[in-house]
Parts: sequence; C-alpha cells; structure tokens
Amino acid sequence: MQQLFQPDSRLATTVRGFTPRASQTAMAEAVASALTERRQLVVEAETGTGKTYAYLVPILLSDGKAIISTGTKNLQEQLFHRDLPALKAVLAPKKSVALLKGRGNYLCLHRMNQALAASGEHNKTLQSQLVAVRSWAQRTDDGDVGTINILQEDAEVLPLVTSTAENCLGRDCPDFDDCYVVKARKKALEADLVVVNHHLFFADMALKDVGFGELIPAADAVIFDEAHQLPDIASQYFGEAVSSRQVQELAHEMKLLYVATLKDLKQLDKAADKLLTSLRDFRLVFVNDPSRGNWRAFRQQASVQAAAMVVEEHLSFFHEVLKSALGRHADLDNGYERCGQFLHKWQQLQDTERTGYSFWFETTPRQFTLHQTPLSVADKFGGYLRASDMAWIFTSATLAVNEDFSHFTEQLGLQQPTTLCLPSPFDFQQQALLCLPRYLPQPHERGMSEAILQIVTQVLDANQHGGTFVLFTSHRMLQLVAQQLAMVTDRPLLVQGSTSKRDLLEQFIAQGNGVLLGTSSFWEGVDVRGDALRCVIIDKLPFASPDDPLLQARVEDCQLRGIDAFAQVQLPQAVIALKQGAGRLIRDANDSGVLIVCDQRLVSKPYGGIFLQSLPNMRRSRDLNDAIEFLKQRDQS
Repeated sequence: MQQLFQPDSRLATTVRGFTPRASQTAMAEAVASALTERRQLVVEAETGTGKTYAYLVPILLSDGKAIISTGTKNLQEQLFHRDLPALKAVLAPKKSVALLKGRGNYLCLHRMNQALAASGEHNKTLQSQLVAVRSWAQRTDDGDVGTINILQEDAEVLPLVTSTAENCLGRDCPDFDDCYVVKARKKALEADLVVVNHHLFFADMALKDVGFGELIPAADAVIFDEAHQLPDIASQYFGEAVSSRQVQELAHEMKLLYVATLKDLKQLDKAADKLLTSLRDFRLVFVNDPSRGNWRAFRQQASVQAAAMVVEEHLSFFHEVLKSALGRHADLDNGYERCGQFLHKWQQLQDTERTGYSFWFETTPRQFTLHQTPLSVADKFGGYLRASDMAWIFTSATLAVNEDFSHFTEQLGLQQPTTLCLPSPFDFQQQALLCLPRYLPQPHERGMSEAILQIVTQVLDANQHGGTFVLFTSHRMLQLVAQQLAMVTDRPLLVQGSTSKRDLLEQFIAQGNGVLLGTSSFWEGVDVRGDALRCVIIDKLPFASPDDPLLQARVEDCQLRGIDAFAQVQLPQAVIALKQGAGRLIRDANDSGVLIVCDQRLVSKPYGGIFLQSLPNMRRSRDLNDAIEFLKQRDQS
C-alpha cells in the first residue's frame, strides 16, 4: 500500500491532481488492514488529508463486494463520476461499479402515464412540466430525474412521475420490465462496488429489519464517508413518521383514479375530499409559521386531540371505502395497503406515553409531520454490525471531540473499534487566522444583529476581491442581518432560501467576491476553493435549540440516568458542528483566509477551550483589526 502512495508511484504519475501525503498513506494502510481482518475502523481525517483516495485505493484492490455510502446525493455523484473513474482505470479496470439512488430519483413510467391520462385535471404549469418529462423520457437511459435540466429540484410534477415504497406496484406494475428502479438495483446486485447515500442505506436497513429489504446487496465491506451524520439519519429510519403530504398524495391519486377509470365509485371521491379537509383542519391547530415542537406535550390540548380524532375517523372511512372496491384496479389495491399503514402509524403516534422515544412534530406553511424517534440507535445498529461478518469503516473530517471518539462510537453502539485521528497537511498557522472579536454582546442580547452587521461590513471593505460566508445558527438572525446588509452594501448578496443551494453556490463561485448568508445546510458539504471564499463569519456557537424536541428527550433521558446531559449530548454535538463550519474556509494548500466567530463564550466559559482545541491550529487574535489587516494583505497580493 505504501508504494502506491509514493511520489513516483503509478497513481502519482497517471492520476491528475494526485499528491502523496503521509496522513493519507496512514489512513489507506488502516483501511486495508480493516478490510482484511473484517473489523470496525473509525477515522477522523481533517480537510486536505485526501481521505477519498485513502479508502478508494484499498477498496479497489480488495476482493469481494463493497458499499460506499456518502452524506448527500451531490457527494455520491462526485465520487462516482469524478473520483472513482480515475482510480479504477489505473488500479482495477475490470471491477464493475454502480451508482444507486433512492427510488424517488428515478422516473416511474406507470405513474407518468397515469398523470398524462389525467392531465386535464392539472394546472397549466403542471401540464407543461408533464410534456417536458414525456419528451425527456424518450431520450433517457437511466431514468434519473435529476438530469432533467429544465425542471427545478422541487418541481411540482416530480411526485407525480416518481414512486415511493408505498405506492410502487412491484411485479404487478404493467411497466415492471422497463422499470428504471429495477434496472438500477439489478446493476447494483451485479457490481463489485456500489455507491449509495446514507438515507438509502438506512432505508434499506430498516426494511431488512421487517423482512423486505433487497435494496442493497450483501457485501464484504461498508465504508461511510461523512459518517458524523449517521446517528441522526439512523434515528429517522428506526423511528416512525406520518406526514400530511403523504396522505394527501394518496387521496389525490384515488381521486384521479375515480376520474380516469372508476367513474361509478363516487363514494371514493367523497371520502378522499373528507380526508383532505380533515388534514387541512388539523394543520390549523399549529401556529401559522413553520415550526418544530414536542408532540407529547402539544397533544395534551383538547382541541388538538379532537382534530386528531377527526383525521383518524376520516382515514378509517377512506380505508373502508377502498376495501369495498378491492380487486377492481391494481392502484386501488395498493392504495388500500398504504391507507392501512398510514392509519396504523397515525394511531401509534397518538399513544405518546411510551418511553424510549421522542415524539415531535414539524410544520411547513401548508403541511405537518408527526414523528416518533428512538432516543438511541446503539442497540439496533450495534447489533446489526456484530451480527455481520463484514468490515465497517467510518470516516469524516469531524468525528472526535478533542481527539476523543466516544461520543460518536457510543451513539452507534460500536464496540472497541480501531480509531485513528489524522491531522490536516495544511499550514494553518500561515494560511489562516482565527479571530474572536472583543466587546461583542452575548448571543442572546439585543444588539447582536447590529454587531454582526458591523463586522460583516468591515470585512467586506477589506475583502474587496474575495468572497465571504456568513453562517448562522437560526433563520431569524439570518433574515435580520440580510435585511440590514442589503441596505448598506452593493456587493452581490446571496441569501439561503432565495433559490436552490446549488444555484447559490454556483453564483457565489462565479462572482468571486460575493457574500453568502446561510444556515445549517451551508455548514458542511460545501467546497469553495481559492479567493472565491476568503472569510467565514459564524454568528454563534452551534448549540442545538433547547426547544428541539429530540434534544429535550435526550436531555431528559440523561437526567433520569444521572448523566451530565450538557457534557454528553449538547457540547459534543456543538463542537462537531463548529468544526464543520470552520472547515469551509481552507480547502486547498494554496487557500488563505480568516475565520471570525462572534461568540464571547469561546473565551468566557470553561467549555470554550474544548471548542478551541478541536479547531485547526490557526493563529488567533481578539482584535478584529488583525483580521481586517490579514484580508487587506491578501486583497493586495
């Protein structure tokens, strides 16, 4: 393995951009050993280590089948289309690889044809989108709807032309032989290496738990990149949820089926309308603005219980109407099964006295979702690992808290894994400056938005030819600063929510000196190199909101067990989140810039030292003028 990571190796001479690094070699050797011995390995590889190649090289050289799971679909595509082909051509040209996404990413021919048959029921926008999809469907090879460039990511038509696990007809589908999901899975079954994402992996793992999972084939090794996301994602899939959007989609599908085929089944149309009305009425028991909250506590209100009972009654009636027409149409039979599942989940989510779970809700302007999330996935996930004869490798730039992995390993139930903490090869002392400005208000005090605005405007004056990220922990503070900043700067201002994340990043990079204001989704998985990003400003330490229902439940659970919830839950999560945000700044050996954290608690609270010890070894200053001078020098060079 060492020979492949030498300056004169075939990788160095044939793979463009490949540069050997000591930490990368160390990680590759550890991965190769874990694959051979089929054991658990946890690696924190800081930015610049080259962790992608460090696990890809041993995987390509190993025997057997492997699954690589990434944090997002964007990373999944980058790995499959950019990193893998270069290495595979040199190391393992005969190995077969496959990219597998969740079914919602693939065109469903049956549902597209259904939607086209009922196109008269749709608005003009939807009709034109359907025409575009039909035209694209005649050209596509893999059915990946993400390649329909003329549609936005949240286009209204997409739910009508893709399937879910609930509404898929399986082998009963008239288009089963041409199904893109089936073709993608078949290719994955036959491949030596399959690239998936965490959501897909855990969706399959949850299905396997009840005996239906065939999505990801049995493998000899699994590698999780961006593994810090796993505990929260696993919790989602080991829990239960029901959303108004899911039930509404079912009701609308049955109404279209009535219009197009079952014209004598008037009662089906009426039952669907009643259900839709009860769902709209239930949304009104929550506040108008999007929110998250404790469902167990919220449900104590009599008005909420009454509205929930009406939904249950209408869902039960809808279920009975579907039952009365079973056998008349495959889509109706499928609708009956889905309705039964929704009814069961709804009833389950009304029983909030059960322990070991967090019961919570979240709303959008028109929709709501009720959740039941397990407080710990350690038993289930850890048991899954122990029962398998596989190598399990977990890696990310942010897994440890002050070089301690116990927070991560205990959450997932890993028992005595090998751990490795690899530093970045970047020269942070020369490339970056960490500034903790003096005399700022406390994060909760009035005047904080004005103080942040003053810092941003001073930075922009000094950073004329470079870009700036301003990262927030709340949408409220983001909007406050965005409104004020728009009135005092003529620099390109990009605000999260104004368009898609991809569009914002493309504009930011193209402009070269833009200002991007974002919340959690911009704290990680964003790679902007060079002068396009010279300064990252963080408004405050990213502690989870005390109102977060899952956090509340975990804190309560710690208290019952006599454990310090702040030290065991809140602090480690915040440290890892800050490391992610800070990691946006230096992405290359030639990058330079300033990280400004506007939170006095870093120096005034005892736990501030834990945050600072976990950050890269940058030069530090309490004087904002030092940061301004650093940026001016870079601007003039």
